[in-house]
Amino acid sequence: MTDDELKALVASLAVAQAKTDAQFAKTEAQMAETDRKLQKIGEMIGAFGRNLGEITEEFFFNSLKDTQELGGIRYDFIDKNLTRSAGKVEDEFDIVMVNGEDVAIIEVKYKAHEADLNKLLTSKYTNFKTLFPMYKDYRHHLVLASFSIYDELKQQALSQGVTVLQRKGDIIETFLPPQ
Repeated sequence: MTDDELKALVASLAVAQAKTDAQFAKTEAQMAETDRKLQKIGEMIGAFGRNLGEITEEFFFNSLKDTQELGGIRYDFIDKNLTRSAGKVEDEFDIVMVNGEDVAIIEVKYKAHEADLNKLLTSKYTNFKTLFPMYKDYRHHLVLASFSIYDELKQQALSQGVTVLQRKGDIIETFLPPQ
């Protein structure tokens, strides 16, 4: 290869590298724009999910607040989004209803899943007992409230002693576990 051929090759490689660098910079800019759009979509989906959760909680809270009755039991107090912390244990309870003998711990979900039932039966209930020892001698009623729950999950909840609240039009329908 002659010097002129070598110089021409190096020059062509430099031109090709410049084109590659320019395309790479363009691709990076496009990726940054795509990342920004994906982040915005993620934020929108997260907000949508939070809104559905808040709507569902508001529906069940307002429905229960009007009567303050659940499963034939009249309650004196109803709280929503009750948060408490003690030591390393902290939890938030969607709805809690209390009278002098009973406490209802209500977990609200837009669409209930088996993991939600398991969480209510384990960590939520354990944390409630830790965080609210003043209710240790009360009858505890675990409740899963949802706009949408499949029949198998409803039966599983009932068989484990969990009351199910399900939306039915503009009202809620109560299903009590067998006594």
